[in-house]
Order: sequence, then C-alpha cells, then structure tokens
Amino acid sequence: KVRSMESLSNYSTTPVSEFLLICFPNYQTWQHWLSLPLSLLFLLAMGANAMLLITIWLEVSLHEPMYYLLSLLSLLDIVLCMTVIPKVLAIFWFDLRSISFSACFLQMFIMNCFLPMESCTFMVMAYDRYVAICHPLRYPSIITDQFVTKASVFIITRNALLTAPIPILSAQLHYCGKNVIENCICANLSVSRLSCDTFTLNRIYQFVAGWTLLGSDFILIFFSYTFILRAVLRFKAEGAAVKALSTCGSHFILILFFSTILLVVVLTNVARKRVPMDILILLNVLHHLIPPALNPIVYGVRTKEIKQGIKKLLGTGM
Repeated sequence: KVRSMESLSNYSTTPVSEFLLICFPNYQTWQHWLSLPLSLLFLLAMGANAMLLITIWLEVSLHEPMYYLLSLLSLLDIVLCMTVIPKVLAIFWFDLRSISFSACFLQMFIMNCFLPMESCTFMVMAYDRYVAICHPLRYPSIITDQFVTKASVFIITRNALLTAPIPILSAQLHYCGKNVIENCICANLSVSRLSCDTFTLNRIYQFVAGWTLLGSDFILIFFSYTFILRAVLRFKAEGAAVKALSTCGSHFILILFFSTILLVVVLTNVARKRVPMDILILLNVLHHLIPPALNPIVYGVRTKEIKQGIKKLLGTGM
C-alpha cells in the first residue's frame, strides 16, 4: 500500500495536502522491536514529569523559584514528548503514516521552538545556582517569583519568535510531487527536500538560528559554572564546597544529558554520508524522549526536598 501511494506521489503534479512518514526506510522491521522500549520510555517520561509537577504544586515547601523553573522544564518535556512520540507509536502499531500538511508544520514548529526553550531554561537555572552560591545573601532579593515570571516570558517569547520562520519558510515552499518523508517526524530538512523549490534560505536560517540560540545558552551556562567552581574552591569551611556543589549537581547532570545527546545528533547529521539514515532517525526520536524521561528522575533521586514531597504524596494516596 505504501509503495503504491509513494509511486503515485512521485508522479503527481497536484499540490500536496498530506505527507507520509516512513520511519526506517531501509529497516522497517526495526519498528516492531522498538515499539516496546519506546512505549515504556514514553510512559516513564509522562508519569515521572506528572508526578514531579503534582508534587511541586501540592507541597508548599517547594513553592520556590528553583522548583518553579523545574516545573517549566517538566512542562516543556511533556509537550515535546506528546508532540513526537504518540505519532511515532501510531506508525509502529497501526501503520498510520499519513500526517496532514498543517499538522506536520505544527509539529515542526513545536520541535524547533521547544528544544531551545529547554536550553534557555537550563541557562536560567544555571544563573539561579550562580546567584545562590556566589551571592547567597542577595539571592532572596534577586531570584524572586517575579524574576521567574519574567524569565518564563523571555524563554517563551525569544524562542517562539526566532524559530517561527523555520516552519513558515518551509510551509511556503511549493510541494508538487513526492510526499513521502523518510523520517518518523516532520523535521525541517526532511520535509523541505520534498519541495519543488530551492530551500537554501530555509536551511541557512535554521542553521544560524539554531546555533545562535543554543550556542548563546550554553556559553552562559559555561560561564555560570566557571564562576560557581571558582567560588566553591575558595570556601574554607569543612564540607562547604561539597554542600555547595551538591545543590547544583542535579542541574549539571541534566545539562550533561541534554548536551551530550544533542551533540551526538549534530555530529551524526554532519557525518550523514557515513552514518546510515535509520540511525539518524532513531537518534532524532530518542533525543525527544530520553531527556524528558531522565530529567524528573534525576531531580527526584538527588533532591532531598522533592524526594520527601513525593514520599508524602504517595503516603497520602495510600
């Protein structure tokens, strides 16, 4: 069925109204083996983030700026997961490969927008830890609820405005022929390659915007932790350095997860001629699933206050 639709789409000159997602063009049998672990990771990500959000909402002692920022990160994780993984599982389980024109570009917008939103949230969280360790006396006056509100507005506005042109440019291209996307998701370049027009501007804008947004965030994160490390090394009280580092240990681990997986995706795409297409597709899917699954678990295990809040929540529920 897919072959016949693909062959028809190759020779059709009518405007495209929907696309077909072919997850693993060369190894489509992979999807049967991957459906179970992906389903378990998806349920873990949804359950863990929901538990974290409910705990922070109900536990009054967690109504602090640091945990509000963590709640924002969990919300972004949930939206990213819900945007990508259910459609992937629908393809694996029910062979529902078609996706409408508008739904495809909406998914593209959310993926391109929410990824830098997460890196921007990590940057704000790094600044929060910098103020807490390097300027502890000024922390209550700098990191306030009003600061979190302004930071949240900045995170949403900056990334929504600067990434919106990516799906807009892609949607304005003329799609008159092939409509088969060799990917599990509506990635910008995977879709734009199907157009009958040149998409050089689209490619350049995504490259510049992506590296500007993510690059600036990681530079500020790097400087924040450099200042934190310098301040910690000056502590003379016994155990003070270990206590100070433990307060930002969870945050650093999450940044490490996020940046490592992102780096792997970037490097494999750069070396795409040497890396099989199916590996690139799998890495793209996992990048939208592994960090959301790990983020709440790391904070839940390493943060005493959250761990106590979860135990209290489970205790009242039993």
